Amino acid sequence: MSLTLFFATAVEAASKTAEKSLTEVFGWNPWAFLSQVISFSIVCGLLYKFAYNPVLSMLEQRRLKIEEGLAGAEKIKAQLADATKAAEEIRAKANADAQKTIAEAQAAAKAITEREGQRAVAQAADIIQKAREAGEAEQKRLMAELRKDLSRLIVDTTAKVTGKALTAADQAAITEAANKELAA
Repeated sequence: MSLTLFFATAVEAASKTAEKSLTEVFGWNPWAFLSQVISFSIVCGLLYKFAYNPVLSMLEQRRLKIEEGLAGAEKIKAQLADATKAAEEIRAKANADAQKTIAEAQAAAKAITEREGQRAVAQAADIIQKAREAGEAEQKRLMAELRKDLSRLIVDTTAKVTGKALTAADQAAITEAANKELAA
């Protein structure tokens, strides 16, 4: 029922408004409208000046900061790549230097080993030579001692066998004969 009442009221108002002008129906007042337009324009101007422009400038500053941050990140990324590349080059150079140092150390060790080996061989040859010389000297000394002892024994044996005392000349002759026999 309320819906039919609503429609009936609307039809009655429509018939009355047709008789009245639009300004009367809606209650439009040109001076009030003009004052509202001026008020709205003032509010829009104030909002534009004190709210919209600061917000836009703040947004522009943030955009610039973001761009700077992204550019800085790219720059840091490039520097990191360069630093990584430089570190790899340094590591490769260090490895090459280490290999070179190891090779030099091995060569030096080999040279020292060869030199010490040659020195040891020379020392061994010197020791052998000295031992031979010492052996020959000892042999000569022993041979001289043997001749002396043998000559004394021959003289003593000859003296006992002959039963007479040998003179110094006889002893010298017997010793000389014995030495000639030993030398041959």
